[in-house]
Amino acid sequence: MQPKIKVEIKLNKLLHENERIDQLYSNDIKIIQNPEVFSFSLDAVLLANFAKLPNKNKSKIVDLCAGNGAVGMFMSHKTNGEIFEIELQNKLADMAKRSVLLNHLEDKIRVINSDLSKFNNYLAKDSIDVITCNPPYFPDLPTSKKNPNKYLAIARHEITTNLESIMSASSEMLKTNAKIYLVYRPDRLLEIMDTMLKHDIAPKKLQFIYPRKTKDSNMVLIEGINKGKKSGMKILPPIITYKDNSNEYSDYVRKLLYGE
Repeated sequence: MQPKIKVEIKLNKLLHENERIDQLYSNDIKIIQNPEVFSFSLDAVLLANFAKLPNKNKSKIVDLCAGNGAVGMFMSHKTNGEIFEIELQNKLADMAKRSVLLNHLEDKIRVINSDLSKFNNYLAKDSIDVITCNPPYFPDLPTSKKNPNKYLAIARHEITTNLESIMSASSEMLKTNAKIYLVYRPDRLLEIMDTMLKHDIAPKKLQFIYPRKTKDSNMVLIEGINKGKKSGMKILPPIITYKDNSNEYSDYVRKLLYGE
């Protein structure tokens, strides 16, 4: 029983007020969550699964708008390279750093608490093999109804960054023909593709997510190639989140979450 007590003490030291530990069972990753600040959702799991990562030891992967670090940790088993998680909000970056320690990934993942536009303070231009990003979904308009919680408002609205800033930084970071993977809202698909093309990132693959077969798509996964050809786009088979007339996850999503 003594080892169990030691583990509990260690976990308690990693957790702050109102925090809990959630787990992605499919790859045995534990994430420190705080519902008052930020909690990952299915879009992070889908993005981490969608991204194709190089396995070379010297490869470099960047997760922008990293939040509490979920995407980077969920895909850490897919590469022998180094993962950099860039997150502006201090509290979220601190949660990510503690989750990295919790999963013993400190030799693979580095959390950078900074604005993504200042990436060249930490990373060289034209040096990154893959970027992932789960950006804020909603524009920062005067008419936008924002969450009074500043952490949630920044995560959901383009208050501190936007598509222009993300694509500008990404095009500078990525090597030629390197890839970026994003999850976004279908109603802004044309906007994100226009912004990608403006910065010479060619959209190459789209995969739409549907809550149910009879519902409209509510998410889209996008693969882009830096300085890639503008032709040759593929539309991948759809992903359905829930079974018909049920709150039970589809077999595909259930496997992503639980490995069953």
